[in-house]
Amino acid sequence: MSRSASPVDLGPLGFGSASIGNLYREVDEDRARSALEAAWDGGIRYFDTAPHYGLGLSERRLGAFLRERPRDEFVVSTKVGRLLAPNPDFAGGRDLADGFDVPDDHVRVYDPSLSGVRRSLEASLERMGLDRIDVLFLHDPDVYDLERGLAEGLPALATLRDEGLVRQIGVGVNHADVAARAVREGDLDLVMIAGRYTLLEQPALVELFPACEERGVRIVDAAVFNSGLLATATPRRDATYDYGAVPDTVFERAQALAATCAEFGVELPAAALQYPLRHPLVATVVVGTSRPDAVRQNVANMAAAIPDELWSALEERGLIPA
Repeated sequence: MSRSASPVDLGPLGFGSASIGNLYREVDEDRARSALEAAWDGGIRYFDTAPHYGLGLSERRLGAFLRERPRDEFVVSTKVGRLLAPNPDFAGGRDLADGFDVPDDHVRVYDPSLSGVRRSLEASLERMGLDRIDVLFLHDPDVYDLERGLAEGLPALATLRDEGLVRQIGVGVNHADVAARAVREGDLDLVMIAGRYTLLEQPALVELFPACEERGVRIVDAAVFNSGLLATATPRRDATYDYGAVPDTVFERAQALAATCAEFGVELPAAALQYPLRHPLVATVVVGTSRPDAVRQNVANMAAAIPDELWSALEERGLIPA
């Protein structure tokens, strides 16, 4: 197993494509395309997707957009572990149980084997209409069978990288301990971690970051708004945290973060976007939305000026680690 000679340049801000796969709600073609255009016009050149997102809808929409752009000007990642197979019991239903407002005419079949990973990559390339994928992640192995996922999926990814079918490989999970184990047991280039290294909380610092530093693995930081709690200048009591209700202690911490940001003329979402990139292991921050205006706001927030005094104040008040 051998890693790519040079890291893939992902840029500071990436576009997460779950939303244009009808995550939680239906998004029409024009709006999905407008969101992608806003990302491109804002200088975003890294796009992440997965077969899981809308049972292939996200990949199809993203591929249709990217096929019109010069191939060497963007980086695209997708994921393996979930194969899509025709649903033999399809009766006009929707995939709402898995969070996507699309027809449930396909089912997800867990297969982290080499043959499964290879078939998944081939299917993604066909759906997207692209000649290659730059980065391939093993998607949520802990959701199905973690032991099999790591034992079969990680070597399978390394084989595809060795064959030159992808440039870099990684794992995409929500749990920092699982990500740390994957780093220790595999030969990865990247780890995509969702919600575990943010302005609000940093549990990934305990095990994951030391493992990545030891193995030379970079972090792709997703869900930096903690499911929406940090997405507005003033945290809303009815916002979500980890896809659920916000505990009182967490809400109080978010309020303290927002108040400190306001003292320095900085909006909370800008600090939330820029904070992860202060750590040298973090290669990029990935944010997903289907709203073009929100994409433009994310681009502006990533470019907003933030004084060093804000970070010092947050450290002094115990709101972020020193």
